[in-house]
Amino acid sequence: MAPVLVTGSAGFIGFHVAKALLAAGYEVIGIDNFNDYYAVSLKEARHNNLMELKGFCGYKLDLCNFAELSELFSRYKPDLVCHLAAQAGVRYSLQNPFAYQKSNLEGFLNILELCRHNEVKRLVYASSSSVYGGNTKQPFSEEDPVDNPVSLYAATKKANELMAYSYSHLYGFSTIGLRFFTVYGPWGRPDMAYWLFADAIRLGKPIKVFNYGKMRRDFTYIDDIVSGIFGALFTPNLPTYQVLNLGNNHTEELMHLIELIERGLGKEAEKEFLPLQAGDVLATWADISRAQKLIGYQPKTSLEEGIARFISWYKEYQK
Repeated sequence: MAPVLVTGSAGFIGFHVAKALLAAGYEVIGIDNFNDYYAVSLKEARHNNLMELKGFCGYKLDLCNFAELSELFSRYKPDLVCHLAAQAGVRYSLQNPFAYQKSNLEGFLNILELCRHNEVKRLVYASSSSVYGGNTKQPFSEEDPVDNPVSLYAATKKANELMAYSYSHLYGFSTIGLRFFTVYGPWGRPDMAYWLFADAIRLGKPIKVFNYGKMRRDFTYIDDIVSGIFGALFTPNLPTYQVLNLGNNHTEELMHLIELIERGLGKEAEKEFLPLQAGDVLATWADISRAQKLIGYQPKTSLEEGIARFISWYKEYQK
């Protein structure tokens, strides 16, 4: 059985996917550049956790280093590639646009080229719900137009879908893009709202509540995302090119999220209400019927259950 290549293996989603693949008996080749967009110590902790598991080989490698990446593909000859590495963050893209051009465009092109030349059977890659931009029709369906990204981050993710389409069309290998909706959970990302809120509440600092709290998100627990990625990797006879929503199919008010974190930490937040930030959208909500039909995707975790699990992990991690 050929190993599965997972890019971004020291990242939040990549770490959980690599761990689940190893538990299922697969050999995993993980690559990550350990950039300092958020605490490198957290990425190293995830990586060290994986390195203790049988079947994992991890490499510090930048996607833009084509020669080293090419050597890795030649050495391991993966049948399946799960590409989760990217420069994340909507707000960060307003100040650091070239990080997105390098990682999300050049890096993705390198992955496509190496999949093409190494006879990779299927590439599963991370897209994002941000491609829906300011769409007001709810829930968001893969049939909806996605021509109006409201951040450069979203534009790069839409570009990834177009690039993948052209490679599937030209070279015949399978590319499955997954539009993730606000993923959260243990070992998560400290730049995400739920973690920022938990930090501020724990330290007795005010939390920033944008658009005066009038925001809704389809919060999706990490285990449900991993099950969707497994479906995309291993379901036979999928269309050569496909894009799928992976969300919880349930939209929640931001204030409800804050209440759950307050409850978990046993402290009330001091709230600073602010206007909508540039690049932000008012609401997200995933229509998951296509993913249900094609890969048997079925999210199981409520926000109440998921936040309770995150807070339990968070308290331990802070120790």
